[in-house]
Amino acid sequence: MANKNVIWCDEKTLSKDLNGKTYIVTGSNSGVGFETAQQLVKQGAHVVMAVRRPDAGEEARKNFKDIKGTSEVIKCDLADLESVREFVKAFKSKHKQLDGLMCNAGMVNMENKPKYTKHGFEYTWSASYFGHFLLTELLLDDLKNTPNSRMAIVSSVVHAGSKKNRPKVHLEDLNYKKRKYNNFAAYGEAKVAVILYAKELAERLKGTGITTYSIHPGWARSNFGSGGNAFMKATFSILKPVFTALNFSDSSWESAQTSLHCLLSDDAPNHSGAYFSQHSVLYRDKECRKGGWPMKSPNPNAHDMETATKLVEMSRELVGLK
Repeated sequence: MANKNVIWCDEKTLSKDLNGKTYIVTGSNSGVGFETAQQLVKQGAHVVMAVRRPDAGEEARKNFKDIKGTSEVIKCDLADLESVREFVKAFKSKHKQLDGLMCNAGMVNMENKPKYTKHGFEYTWSASYFGHFLLTELLLDDLKNTPNSRMAIVSSVVHAGSKKNRPKVHLEDLNYKKRKYNNFAAYGEAKVAVILYAKELAERLKGTGITTYSIHPGWARSNFGSGGNAFMKATFSILKPVFTALNFSDSSWESAQTSLHCLLSDDAPNHSGAYFSQHSVLYRDKECRKGGWPMKSPNPNAHDMETATKLVEMSRELVGLK
């Protein structure tokens, strides 16, 4: 049974004819990404499934064979900048337009000790922010060449923190090379970075026709927490059925509603750069628990445009765009 607080896309949005439109959805072999991709295909779009494991992508794509649109799988490991570049090269060789980029994939390092990619990025930051940052920047020309294109990126309720502890971007040590490491602190900080990037990009792209959004999809019943050590796996295996029984979490379809609203609705472009949130009991600020399309983040650090500008400048250098 659906949670009574779920915010749903309207019928008009979910019945739009997307024939001739092309979308990229990262992490689309399962969970919210899969539901988002499937709905876009159902409405007639061509969806490029950007996934770390192509075999899992192909298995998921079998579900699309009898519906209106089309799809394909291209490998994209967001923790590997070379893989991101190879994905973009492959995409550009086949496609001349990009109507929507849904940066859905993400993860948290469940081991609570720093783990780094071969490029020196902390894993949680790499998969949640740096990989999507490079992907988006490399695809900006394709978005600009497509009228009324959109880019949406998944954040999390975790970015909000509490009144006593608001996550912030530490420009002096993004990747925990000097600070004491905490995996969920890293996750919260990366999700603040995601919101700041969507805001900065909206400002930078004013007048181009591209609109941007950051999203909290809700606490989906996905494979979040499946990694890490035995203790973390056991903890999440216990918590998931409890939260499901109490109706605290949402199905992946319910959680895909916010992504689909940002990608397809007529109203979303009126709020470029904004944060869109599904309901969540996990907000420490009670007034935020009903969510909102859009909703103002309670974390003041998610509105710091000076930090946003500096973050983007630093990110361009770190991923090799300067």
